[in-house]
Amino acid sequence: MVVYGVALAAGALLLQWLEYQRFAQFHSAELQIGIVAALFLALGVWAGSRLFRRSATNDAGEAPGNPAARAALGISDREHEVLGLLAGGLSNKQIAAKLGVSPNTVKTHIARLFEKLGARRRTEAILKARELGLVA
Repeated sequence: MVVYGVALAAGALLLQWLEYQRFAQFHSAELQIGIVAALFLALGVWAGSRLFRRSATNDAGEAPGNPAARAALGISDREHEVLGLLAGGLSNKQIAAKLGVSPNTVKTHIARLFEKLGARRRTEAILKARELGLVA
């Protein structure tokens, strides 16, 4: 029984190989164009990922946003991320949606940023953060 199964599988494999050979013979130009197109697609994806990758460090190899000032003020990575989005003009709801957290969590981060930066308003916090080089 197993021998018949193996023979049947070998026969099917042989028929598929012959069909491929015939297809390749009559459609060789299309196959070559398809292979070259696939290679250029792969090259484009690779080059695009290398060229347009956002770096988590600056040219000196340091984390962005004045690490010394961040450490001195005790600003966490998440608070720095919220500060950057705040400087980008996003509302609390937009920041929450972008980070995948609740608006109350964003309010808490902003309140802590106000304390750490000695600010009372969003604009004041952004101004102080820009002066310290925490955001662009």
